[in-house]
Amino acid sequence: MTTTAFTPVTSKLDPRNAKYEHIIPAGEGWLHDLLPGEVLRIEDLEGNQAVDTLFYTTDDPSDRYSAIRTITNQQNLYLTAGSVLLAESGRELLRITADTCGRHDTIGGACSAQSNTVRYSHDTLPMHNCRDTFMLMLSGRSEFDKRDLAPNVNFFMNVPVTPEGKLTFADGISGPGRYVELEAIAPVTVLISNCPQLNNPCNGYNPTPARVIIWNAEGEESYV
Repeated sequence: MTTTAFTPVTSKLDPRNAKYEHIIPAGEGWLHDLLPGEVLRIEDLEGNQAVDTLFYTTDDPSDRYSAIRTITNQQNLYLTAGSVLLAESGRELLRITADTCGRHDTIGGACSAQSNTVRYSHDTLPMHNCRDTFMLMLSGRSEFDKRDLAPNVNFFMNVPVTPEGKLTFADGISGPGRYVELEAIAPVTVLISNCPQLNNPCNGYNPTPARVIIWNAEGEESYV
């Protein structure tokens, strides 16, 4: 499988024409449903921020994003413009239509209290983490429970793979104002944890806000 970087692909969509815009503070979450054809932009406002994201088929949340199916289908460890995100069933959920970062991780997983203690030290146990944020956001939706926390996408996060197959967490390759845009192919529920991690370079040891913008389905023809 190739792990080479990709040439950034920009979008012609104008935020002034968007139907929705929201700033996600560092360490907080966001949950939203997308209709087919709607376009979601996730923007790294200050640079070097990891945005942990899960995707679910809205009408059947048990059919959620599959990192394994997506990686196998595209024969690439990383996500970028042109990547199609697949569900466990093989159903196409979203397509990345623009990306000014270059690539995004989907194998590093989300931080949790338990993983923090294993990777760093026991005194990190009380620190806020993405799993806590995911659970908090899902607590308001009766169709979800903790079994729905599956492998996620880490937008803007840099997780190089060594020749021996080991993962390393490195300084981010993103920058202020870089973004990724995804077009919904099916009805999709998007769950975001704007990562609060302070113990590795994924956030530059300083978590910062991210922005989400949504355009109506009519905007899909605005791409280059």
